[in-house]
Amino acid sequence: MAAVLASPSCSSPSLSSSQSSSSFFRRSIFACSHRPPRSRKQPLRKSPPARENGGEFKGVSQKRFPGRGKDERAYLPPDGSRGEAGWSQSAVFKSAGLQKKDKGLVYDLKEQQVDDTGNLQDVTFLNAVVKVYCTHTAPDYSLPWQKQRQYTSTGSAFMIGDGKLLTNAHCVEHHTQVKVKRRGDDTKFVAKVLARGVECDIALLSVESEEFWRGAKQLHFGRLPCLQDSVTVVGYPLGGDTISVTKGVVSRIEVTSYAHGASDLLGIQIDAAVNPGNSGGPAFNDQGECIGVAFQVFRSEEAENIGYVIPTTVVSHFLNDYERNGKYTGFPCLGVLLQKLENPALRACLKVPSNEGVLVRRVEPTSAASNVLKEGDVIASFDGVPVGCEGTVPFRSTERIAFRYLISQKFSGDVAELGIIREGSFMKVKTVLQPRVHLVPYHIEGGQPSYLILAGLVFTPLSEPLIDEECEDSIGLKLLAKARYSLARFKGEEIVILSQVLANEVNIGYEDMGNQQVLKFNGTPIKNIRHLAHLVDSCKDKYWVFEFEDNFLAVLEREAASAVSPRILKDYGIPFERSADLLEPYIDFSEDSRVPSQDIGDIPVSNLEIGFDGLLWA
Repeated sequence: MAAVLASPSCSSPSLSSSQSSSSFFRRSIFACSHRPPRSRKQPLRKSPPARENGGEFKGVSQKRFPGRGKDERAYLPPDGSRGEAGWSQSAVFKSAGLQKKDKGLVYDLKEQQVDDTGNLQDVTFLNAVVKVYCTHTAPDYSLPWQKQRQYTSTGSAFMIGDGKLLTNAHCVEHHTQVKVKRRGDDTKFVAKVLARGVECDIALLSVESEEFWRGAKQLHFGRLPCLQDSVTVVGYPLGGDTISVTKGVVSRIEVTSYAHGASDLLGIQIDAAVNPGNSGGPAFNDQGECIGVAFQVFRSEEAENIGYVIPTTVVSHFLNDYERNGKYTGFPCLGVLLQKLENPALRACLKVPSNEGVLVRRVEPTSAASNVLKEGDVIASFDGVPVGCEGTVPFRSTERIAFRYLISQKFSGDVAELGIIREGSFMKVKTVLQPRVHLVPYHIEGGQPSYLILAGLVFTPLSEPLIDEECEDSIGLKLLAKARYSLARFKGEEIVILSQVLANEVNIGYEDMGNQQVLKFNGTPIKNIRHLAHLVDSCKDKYWVFEFEDNFLAVLEREAASAVSPRILKDYGIPFERSADLLEPYIDFSEDSRVPSQDIGDIPVSNLEIGFDGLLWA
């Protein structure tokens, strides 16, 4: 894939991304995330092309692996790369490199730091930018009871006051140790990750050492810049060990796909160079104010100098969320699929009197909006702001921006007022906004996947990281279709699959099974892996009966299976039969105990999967 996420850089930089590029959202844009090297059993794969222009999305990371020389550099494609036709532009998103390990000093930015000609006058704000050194140990999703080999990366961060630093979330993904080093210093200090915002690709760090903060002053955040405003990107990208400064202008401001978080949030496009190692570094205006965080780039044969910065509006949302809740809770969504109403005949058919509104084509079952919205409704306003027929709303004085921008300004649990047209009648309804519920998650909460081993049968939930690691061919077309097209019907629903069978005499005949969805246990539909573990633990029947996709049946004698399980675990060197989260008491949050068959939907669950821009999720 042709894109490079400005990601962490190391002594031996290498390409990597938290998600490999695929035809799906996460595959398409790889935010600056770093992932460990592939296991020996899985060869590195080149990501498939992106859309019609032949470009590809892939992440670029700089990693250091044990045993390599200090100056040796290697670029590796992201794990489990996916990516197929269906993209409007041939390009690649690469996270703006991470390089971690510098402690950022925060200096008083009230003094003029750039003169009229744009030359740096005062280097104090450069001292606020630190280098981040991170050791990563990612889970092995194919063998969920263990982790992959550790690797290291470097990125950038900067001081924001109150003993805290900001960097990119992909810079500290799957971290086991994070250290930072200030400019001009040779001492590295241990940092703690307080919060990671996956959707917005922001992480909050803290350093307890008083020595690290001696003489430091915080950076000041500026307002959202205007087009053609000068911007200076500061960080520790590849090409050297000292701080780097690049300069450009603001090229565009719009709702942008965030590669790492598989989300759509406001982003600033700039033409200043953003390279692996720049991830997490600040971008400054001419007044020395921080206007955002560098995090990804877009590269293709048809485009040059396209970098992206997370604006201060998104940064402020992340920080306010953390302050209000003591943790990161995420960006909410409306949970509806919308269609533009540009065609006059379509508006007339729906009895829409003017050139306004977007048509509701689908409402997610897990969304609170399902209680007040119906298919066929037209959303004409959001909190009193009129929505245009192209799904845009007024932005600043003379601009328009995607309707999703207004939703992203809300917090989880906030109430929004929608003005809708239903069968020609205008009315107002209110709904609660919550983060979107994914049937197949892009990121695993807590980092380590759940698993359950029963007589050698290994069960685990289907996730995008697992698809990346297993490769799409081995996952199978039907599971891929469900992952791309099926919506969760209730909170907590998962697609539980039999990932592999650890061969033993008790499971003879089932050894070749793998990557198949288990639908029922002893006749009871399975809601998620916790539910499966609960059903097994409470089972008193003579047999364990598993019903799989394609009407395949697997039966085990309960007592014999239970007796042989410890020996199977010992033979394969597995410490526990289940992950720690499955030891907790099972609580059923679904309202209906009956679980209908999960059919493949008729619309992609991600905006990047939709083949044209007439439809979009909000």
